Amino acid sequence: MGDVLAYEAELLGLVREYLDFAEFEETVKVFTKECKIKGKPLPKPGSVSSRDSNALPVQKDLLTAFENGEQEVFFQLWEDHISSSVRDNEPVAQKLEFYLHVYFAVYLFKHTTGKPNKAELEERFSPFKTYLETKAAALSQNTEFLPFYALPFVMNPMVHPSFKELFQDSWTLDLRTRLEKFLCLTLKARQTPRLLTLFKENGQCNKEMLQHLHQQLVESEHRTMTYLKRFNKMQADYRNLIGVTAELVDSLEATVNGKMASTMLRASLASVKLQDVPLLPSLDYEKLKKDLIAGNDRLKAFLLQALRWRLTTSYPGEQRDTVLQAYISNDLLDCHSNCQKTVLILLHSKSEVVRQYMARLINAFASMAEGRVYLSQNPTLLQMLEERLKAEDKDSLTWENVLGALQKFSLRRALQSTMIKDGLIYWLVDILTDTDCLSDYTLEYSVALLMNLCLRRAGKKMCARIANHVLKVLSDLLGHENHEIQPYVNGALYSILDIPSIREEARAMGMEEILRCFIKERNAEMIRQIEFIIKQLNSEEPLNDSIISDDEEEEEDVDDHDIMEADLNRGEVLQPQLGELAGEKLLTTEYLGIMTHTPKTKKKLFCGVHQSIDEPLQRPVTPGYHRTVYLM
Repeated sequence: MGDVLAYEAELLGLVREYLDFAEFEETVKVFTKECKIKGKPLPKPGSVSSRDSNALPVQKDLLTAFENGEQEVFFQLWEDHISSSVRDNEPVAQKLEFYLHVYFAVYLFKHTTGKPNKAELEERFSPFKTYLETKAAALSQNTEFLPFYALPFVMNPMVHPSFKELFQDSWTLDLRTRLEKFLCLTLKARQTPRLLTLFKENGQCNKEMLQHLHQQLVESEHRTMTYLKRFNKMQADYRNLIGVTAELVDSLEATVNGKMASTMLRASLASVKLQDVPLLPSLDYEKLKKDLIAGNDRLKAFLLQALRWRLTTSYPGEQRDTVLQAYISNDLLDCHSNCQKTVLILLHSKSEVVRQYMARLINAFASMAEGRVYLSQNPTLLQMLEERLKAEDKDSLTWENVLGALQKFSLRRALQSTMIKDGLIYWLVDILTDTDCLSDYTLEYSVALLMNLCLRRAGKKMCARIANHVLKVLSDLLGHENHEIQPYVNGALYSILDIPSIREEARAMGMEEILRCFIKERNAEMIRQIEFIIKQLNSEEPLNDSIISDDEEEEEDVDDHDIMEADLNRGEVLQPQLGELAGEKLLTTEYLGIMTHTPKTKKKLFCGVHQSIDEPLQRPVTPGYHRTVYLM
């Protein structure tokens, strides 16, 4: 009891400090009143918060270094006073730090008269280059930051269309405001109550550190597996190149002796065989499906994640085809099942994580041509996805992946027809009216889906009913800062202008003048596409309804797109705790099956119908396919 009395004032001060920090205002009043009644010594609040006074000078020093362009001073203070957990893990901090590096990289241009010489440029851009190659390497996957990776290689960014905004005072002022707001919140938040510090130092901190290290270990193993596959691919390609080179030399020598080089070369190239890639272990799919339906939500999410990783990180070609074939032949998603409760019911799970990871897996399936064939055999799946699209929050990853899957479904004519009949065009046009709330992925896939549906006669007729609304949305999208969407906007416009009533509406709203405004700001390829659209706009061809509708033609699906985009594994929210199994370890430890699958040979690859890049798109595509293959 004597020990308690000796430290009573300090202990009571610690309690009050924590209550103040947690904003228990009424509790603080009662606590203070009771201490006074009982005659307990309670330190004044002012004596506890002396640390807060340090925040103001640090903030002032950081803002001064920002305004004076003192890059080294600024980032030294930044690293000293902004915790690494905030800098490395908080998206807001990462984004702000990226733009701060951009600001300091161009500072010399803004505050120097005359054009800087090459040596000064290299010296100024050197820290920015280092930052891009190290800490910011992972951010290159984000389309918002991607253009800035070219900044160090532009001789005069002040006149470059992509970078001239950086030299406007409004951009600098906005960045300073964001910095000031961030510092106010972060430096204040760092004033941790002493009670919390004592608790962490007494073991909790060690537990958190162990969990963090375990999480890093799991992520490292996942990355190692991916890099090992890439290494094996490079090694196989290297050996094949050596073999082909040797055969070429032999063929050239043979021509000197009068032999037919072309025949020999074909024979030599035909004999080149890719190095065998090991097949992944077979799984017990009955047990897997049972746990996917009856297991707890956390197990369901881990299984969905592991099954997706197996498909997305497998080696493209035989290994990935065999994984997909095993999933399909074992009816992993119950697309052929007549049972009342199937794996697809996870799309309606009460757990947001389970719904998200189910949508991710379906999106991964839909990224493969054979996966789309498999999914399309379930008559209710499309309706389930459309329901989820209208029910989920628009800023959620579940919504993104459902949209991505539907966009890939739109490569198949039967599914296109159903989506058009279900009024998805109207819904898409409404969504695209306000693009500020859409992520880059959502925006790109929404516009690409709209284009694919507008390529059909039935889709064009749907657009004719709301011609003014559609044209207004598409003309606004022509000027959107995300240039990845331009081919799909052009394709949709070109397609719907085939309808005379839409052409009349477009002329009435001055569409040609709008298009000509954008010609000045586009590259040569986009300019040629816009010229095609203007030509279509001024066409006088009538709509001939006597021609058989493309909805009635028995035309085969040109659906050979196999592109597994990196976004499928973006923003993982599920992380294993200490001792939990995840990924391939979970599958091979708990669900190992008897080796039943056989290597599957791919029938064809990228043999679809192609067109000139000068013209707007006139065939259904996915953004991933268009980026990777179409423009090649």
